[in-house]
Amino acid sequence: MDRRQFLHTACLLPGAVLAAPALTNSSAPLLKRKIPSSGATVPVIGLGTSGPFEVGADPQLRSGLKAVLAAHFAAGATLIDTSPMYTTAESVLGELLTAEQQAACFMATKVWTPNSAGDAERAGITQMNESLARLRRRDIDLMQVHNLVDLDAHLRTLRQWRDEGRIKYIGITHYTVAAHSRLIEVIEREQIDFVQFNYSAVTRQAEERLLPLCADRGVAVLINRAFEDGALFAKVRGRPVPLWASEFGASSWAQIFLKFVIAHPAVTCVIPATGKLTNALDNLAAGRGPLPSSALKARIVATLA
Repeated sequence: MDRRQFLHTACLLPGAVLAAPALTNSSAPLLKRKIPSSGATVPVIGLGTSGPFEVGADPQLRSGLKAVLAAHFAAGATLIDTSPMYTTAESVLGELLTAEQQAACFMATKVWTPNSAGDAERAGITQMNESLARLRRRDIDLMQVHNLVDLDAHLRTLRQWRDEGRIKYIGITHYTVAAHSRLIEVIEREQIDFVQFNYSAVTRQAEERLLPLCADRGVAVLINRAFEDGALFAKVRGRPVPLWASEFGASSWAQIFLKFVIAHPAVTCVIPATGKLTNALDNLAAGRGPLPSSALKARIVATLA
């Protein structure tokens, strides 16, 4: 059962009428968080591209992605996260984004050179130039070292590119709990602007050291895997959205999961990936209105136990 089927089934369950997802556009603005190193702000809901944007030239598939992008920017969202690792995602974005969307976009991509043949710095420069071409950009808002691969070599280049105005922010990423200790080591010794990692209502290890360290060091945080690659929807399959979720403005399970993440004050933006308009609108709704208190976050955790 995919998320679309899950939402349809949930709305048919007894007691679920009040819990149907709020999918209409709202006039309420998206919440924003500051990027500590600059003081600029970014909306708390971003858009990931791994999977859904890895498509070919099929017009039908691309039509759905165009609708997702249009909804993203119409809602006031700006951040899109991609990578050369995601096969065609950069090229698809570059071809689908309109001039107006490009102007509004906070573009985050990555440098990833696992097969650099001993010359990671040169390989990274080549790859980043190719990313700029694919994305049809002269500059990139955020360039991240993907999964910390060849970190030291790439950081030298990223600092140079930032000085030259080719990128605005430097970041690092990973997607596993096992890598949190490595992320902590880098944050403690390097000056970086962003860190991206996994965090969800069932994977909360980042609360212990990583998130507090980011707050202390003034590092912006992007969160991946907030849905645990869809596993959270499986945990609540067949269950209507609890009425207490209305206390923090959530009317779908996706909004509950995303608002849990956003409620941590060190989180800057969460980047769920989707290629479906219904899901995109549902995700965006999580970026509006109140957030769960500590007591309600504990209730979410207990619900998923």
